[in-house]
Amino acid sequence: MNEQPYRQNPLLRMSYSLIAPLYDIIIEHPMREARKTSLAALPTDAPKKVLISGVGTGLDLPHLPTLHHYTALDFNPAMLSRAKVREEKLDVEFILGDSMDLPFADAQFDYVVLHLIVAVVPEPQKCLSEAARVLKPGGTILLFDKFLQPNQNAWLRRVLTPLSRRIATRMDVVFEEALRTAPTLEVVSNEGALGGQWFRRITLHKPQ
Repeated sequence: MNEQPYRQNPLLRMSYSLIAPLYDIIIEHPMREARKTSLAALPTDAPKKVLISGVGTGLDLPHLPTLHHYTALDFNPAMLSRAKVREEKLDVEFILGDSMDLPFADAQFDYVVLHLIVAVVPEPQKCLSEAARVLKPGGTILLFDKFLQPNQNAWLRRVLTPLSRRIATRMDVVFEEALRTAPTLEVVSNEGALGGQWFRRITLHKPQ
């Protein structure tokens, strides 16, 4: 059995254990409206199976419709323990696992939520291709993250990435490049959310 990709970066795992208590203070308020806008695309008329891949401390959970069955996955036990406090009245199962090597069979979920995870993992293309794999035909991916534009210079972000990717997040991910590894997905919408188009809300569809 191959080692899970996230285990190849133990410093990142340790870093997120240390910053878990501070994560909400730093992230929750500035990202709240973008999260809510993205999650508003979840249906409210019929129950679905929804995967939240990279649930972190559960900042998405208060904004989720209660009718769906949720699977909330994260690679860090400290993050998951904080997410469980936000479970409230949701039907949710928490799983310790790797967004780059999901422990699910193909075509299991109607929706996959990827909020601030694609540009965090060491290999964003694997995160995206795994989400596509477990998504049912006709399903939808809701993505919110920071991406460089194709051919964007952004020299400072690129210079800092070798360090930042070890302890927190990548800053050099180009969404269009990562998407090439998931050819079954179609872009439905792609719009700026925060930071002068650096953060984007993207909706992806997997055709029948």
